[in-house]
Amino acid sequence: MIDYPQYSGAMAQWSQITPMEGVPELLPKLSAKYNCVVLSNAVESDFELMKAAFKKVNLERYFRTFFTSKELGEKKPEVAFFINALYALNADPERSIMIGNDYVKDIETAKKVGMHTILISNERGEYPNADCIVNDFWGLSFLLSHP
Repeated sequence: MIDYPQYSGAMAQWSQITPMEGVPELLPKLSAKYNCVVLSNAVESDFELMKAAFKKVNLERYFRTFFTSKELGEKKPEVAFFINALYALNADPERSIMIGNDYVKDIETAKKVGMHTILISNERGEYPNADCIVNDFWGLSFLLSHP
């Protein structure tokens, strides 16, 4: 989702909720191949509110579940945030991919716990813990042909 800094509180209560470009078209295909999960630092939302926000843009059905800092008891980039999510999902970190747009919060720690990482960013820089960098959500289309 696009983060609008002018809004505060739970995203489900914002007057404007907009998916990133490419998400409505690509997410259905990705979710048919992968178990997709939302891992959010949102402190104003919990599972139900996060799911409600995605439902407003007809995307909730593409996610296996939703986790926020409230459910996980930690915030990104804490190691426990990722460990708690993996444990709750009964997921092997080596078979999991963290896709995020914040290098420090989404990528660095996910890599430390053994996850594969994809950074969505068009900003130049050094991102040694990102296994892959794509400019936008459309850049994830390569996952559809990945074994």
